[in-house]
Amino acid sequence: MARLGVNIDHVATIRQARGGAEPDPIAAAAIAELAGADGITIHLREDRRHIQDRDLKLLRQTVKTKLNLEMAASEEMVGIALVVKPDMCTLVPEKRQELTTEGGLDVRLNMELVTSAVERLQDGGIPVSLFIDPDPDQVKAANKVGADYIEIHTGAFAGAKNWKSEEEELRKIENAIRLAAKLGLGVNAGHGLNYSNIRKVAALGGIVEFNIGHSIISKAVLVGLDRAVRDMVDLVKYA
Repeated sequence: MARLGVNIDHVATIRQARGGAEPDPIAAAAIAELAGADGITIHLREDRRHIQDRDLKLLRQTVKTKLNLEMAASEEMVGIALVVKPDMCTLVPEKRQELTTEGGLDVRLNMELVTSAVERLQDGGIPVSLFIDPDPDQVKAANKVGADYIEIHTGAFAGAKNWKSEEEELRKIENAIRLAAKLGLGVNAGHGLNYSNIRKVAALGGIVEFNIGHSIISKAVLVGLDRAVRDMVDLVKYA
């Protein structure tokens, strides 16, 4: 049975739009946990566009389930993670101009940088996941640099324009899950998943945790965060 990690970045995005104190991501995390979330995911970006350092520190003190920190494989972020000690770090690519993460981390192209970040985090007692496209070469590279998990970037599947393309992307995800399992890597997944498409990916099996944010926070605007999280928990766990 897969777990659900709720990404609360967009709660912070709304707060930062006015520069005030509301809504508070710390309160959102508590509500999500009470509603059945198995973990909380945040992305501390270099430009601090949503989650702030203060949020990370407070969440480390208050999250009762699992705190997953998405971050660039940079010297600054590795240093912060080693001080705060999240339960997991997920290394992601990061571009200043992008609205959201546009693709998976190219591990093959950045072997030295990623290997160094993985080793330092693991030496600090933090498991490491790599956010990658469902590409067999990237899965093998993730294994080569010593990652504990991969998180499959499901954006291409979620953005497919027709049934044929969706099925092709789903097969890529399935193949990546099988290869990762063969190599001894844990498998997470996320990006673009929503209440309509999550069933197909969850039904593949082999995925430890889904990290979902935008669709949950979008639904929460209409029905409340508690209800939005509970509905997604049901879909993830009982697909």
